[in-house]
Amino acid sequence: MNAKNHQQVLDYLEQARQVAKRAYCPYSKFSVGCVLVDAQGRVFEGCNVENASYSVTLCAERTAGSGAIAQGSRHWEAIYIVSPTRVSPCGACRQFLFELAPELKIYLGDLQSKEFIGPVAIGDLLPMAMNLQQTTLPQP
Repeated sequence: MNAKNHQQVLDYLEQARQVAKRAYCPYSKFSVGCVLVDAQGRVFEGCNVENASYSVTLCAERTAGSGAIAQGSRHWEAIYIVSPTRVSPCGACRQFLFELAPELKIYLGDLQSKEFIGPVAIGDLLPMAMNLQQTTLPQP
């Protein structure tokens, strides 16, 4: 990764840190923020939104992705996610992201440092993801 690309990753992760500050997480106290960038360079922000009924909690990745879809964006290139411990997207978010961007690159940062993990391909995090085509199982 060249210096310009490295700095761009750091800038998006910093933007995601600012978004994480807007998270609504009174139960877990685990704020997550993300920045989703589409093929046209448009940026969509998302943060987690918890609920007393835990099953309706929204993850940052799905809030950003839903906003992107609402704005007409369906071709995503990268997502930059920050959390207290650099966690990767949950299973539901992996499937959600793969559905619309099977070539998506993921970058993971934390809320404090400039260290990050990535790029990681969404397909590497979700092998044999569900899609519109029938999945063929590998032969033993």
